[in-house]
Amino acid sequence: MKPIAYAAFIVVLLFSSALAEQRPRRELSDEEKAQVDAALPAEAPAKAAQPRKLLIYDGNVGYGGHGSIETAEYAFTRMGEKTGTFTTVISRDPAVFEKENLKQFDAVCLNNTVGNLFTDPVLRQNLLEFVLAGGGLLGIHGTTVAFTDFQQGAKETWPEFGQMIGGRGASHLAQDERIVVKLDSPDHPLNRPFGGQGFEHTSEFFRVRGPYSRDRVRVLFSIDTAKTELPPKGTHPGVEREDGDYALAWTRNYGRGRVVYCTIGHSPTDFMTPKILEFYLGAIQFIMGDIDGSTTPSNRMTPAVAAHEKLGWKLEVTAWGLNKFTLFETIDKTRELGLNYVGGLSFQKVSAEIPKNFDANLTDEELQQIRLKMDAAGVRMPTCFYAQIPGDEEGCRKVFEFGRKMGVETFVSEPPAESLDVIERFCDEYEINLGIHNHGPEQSPVYWKPENVLEVCKNRSKRIGACPDTGYWIRAGVDPIKGIRTLGDRLITIQPHDLDVLSPEGHDVPWGTGKAEFRKMLEELHRLGIKPTTIGLEYSYDFLDNMPEMAECIEFFNRVTLEMAK
Repeated sequence: MKPIAYAAFIVVLLFSSALAEQRPRRELSDEEKAQVDAALPAEAPAKAAQPRKLLIYDGNVGYGGHGSIETAEYAFTRMGEKTGTFTTVISRDPAVFEKENLKQFDAVCLNNTVGNLFTDPVLRQNLLEFVLAGGGLLGIHGTTVAFTDFQQGAKETWPEFGQMIGGRGASHLAQDERIVVKLDSPDHPLNRPFGGQGFEHTSEFFRVRGPYSRDRVRVLFSIDTAKTELPPKGTHPGVEREDGDYALAWTRNYGRGRVVYCTIGHSPTDFMTPKILEFYLGAIQFIMGDIDGSTTPSNRMTPAVAAHEKLGWKLEVTAWGLNKFTLFETIDKTRELGLNYVGGLSFQKVSAEIPKNFDANLTDEELQQIRLKMDAAGVRMPTCFYAQIPGDEEGCRKVFEFGRKMGVETFVSEPPAESLDVIERFCDEYEINLGIHNHGPEQSPVYWKPENVLEVCKNRSKRIGACPDTGYWIRAGVDPIKGIRTLGDRLITIQPHDLDVLSPEGHDVPWGTGKAEFRKMLEELHRLGIKPTTIGLEYSYDFLDNMPEMAECIEFFNRVTLEMAK
């Protein structure tokens, strides 16, 4: 390998004021286009489930813009055309982030976007909610300093964007640094172009800093420090990381949305490299939802979690089991238990600092604090038990807006049957499910029986279904395995329980130690191909001191799923 030039670059300081204004777009030469065309993938890794549209935004503020911007845009547009997987719209007008305009897109690509792109809080909230609600986000190279004051040393102006994209900073060595790339997740679908092998590449590579953490993101590939010639330690303190962790590409979820970031994209030649273009095509299809793959943070990816994912399951702490604590305490306990998902509870207090119920009356600032708390813990909230979803248009929309801002996939509730018409419309509009919960016959005179829930769901949207509480089923004499069969694909999410006795007096015991034939229940879910939003761990006994029992439930679930996933 050739010796590298140790030309360290610390963000902004070496840029001249002449670059403060973004340069006009340039037209690629015929030769450049031909080079890109020759490198395009022959086909896409997956067919698009529906017509897809990608917004490519390339605005820069306080910086003239990378010379690779137009090359990337030509490459992505041609990839979409050639493979028939998506169309593109290219803009640097912040007005494209108006809420109504964003609705037409499946994903947003921030193409080397440096600086404080726009400051309008409404437009920022629109982009944030687009991702929280399931829209995709792709960040290329300079996007790690998007929404910063670049001429003030990339001073932060939108901390939550930094959390969402997964890292901050733009420190690097030479613009033609040659490195060896290590595949951190060699079996991940996005790394398929590389055939399980690391590779060499020459470009400019950012070394990002916080909030980057393998507790938050799934690292796809990084600098192989054992095989790359790097400057002596201590000679470039603004570029070096103490831990030597130089991630180059990663993925994550933020709410329901998938995010991918890759620092390879400084040079036009990056987008004339076949394997890099193939990677980006997969990334675009991934964030649009046409390719499946894990976003579990690297440090949270255990053999047990891999087994859960192979079965299509997510194990969640359901907050009722910790209802004596605040939501923030529940998040901490979820992390302590080693789980990646927590369920919301609309009548649980948020924290000592936010002594309000976790519901639609919280302000945007309070919801942001909750999202950041979850992100710091590396957990997401796929479900939320909402005690009373209003049946009127205004009240119902307020609840679904709340769900959108928290990235909720499924509300769990027991709404009156007469409210379902309104709720159904909002389920379809917001693409959020409703899992109808059950208590016993006294509290749930209709919903306690699976056949009744099935009848209520008849001829309704597939987003309306059941969230069976199998503990109440057992106490009411309903066989959980038969109940699961009855519901079939109308089972949207589930709260399974094991009880000490099969009677109305039965109480929770650790999974696999009671009378509920718990393993058979899991095997039936798998046999039927049911992939609920989550499998909720709701340990409803000894509420002030049930962490050991919850840990025992998790150990049982992990052991069984490892065996089932073989």
